[in-house]
Amino acid sequence: MTVAKIFPLHDLARALEASRRAGLKIVHCHGCFDLMHIGHIRHFQEARKVGDLLVVTITPDRFVNKGPHRPVFTESLRAEAIASLDCVDYVAINKWPTAVENSSRC
Repeated sequence: MTVAKIFPLHDLARALEASRRAGLKIVHCHGCFDLMHIGHIRHFQEARKVGDLLVVTITPDRFVNKGPHRPVFTESLRAEAIASLDCVDYVAINKWPTAVENSSRC
């Protein structure tokens, strides 16, 4: 089930289209989430409460700028860890350094 939640970014908008047409409220969280901790999990849980679906996008490895030897976990492992949470419906790895570029594409 976890892997089924992970989409290539270019397929995410298509995957969400039926939900949009149905009038569901889609909430989006974005970040690095390299060393995921309880604060991240609580953030996702609270975000999910304000919508019908929670989409999480993550910063790709090449744009993570948190110091030497970071990210600790690859973008694929970070996506898999986030997708394993029940409160998260969709996960995608961003292509850009910030989430701003996602808003016009998803």
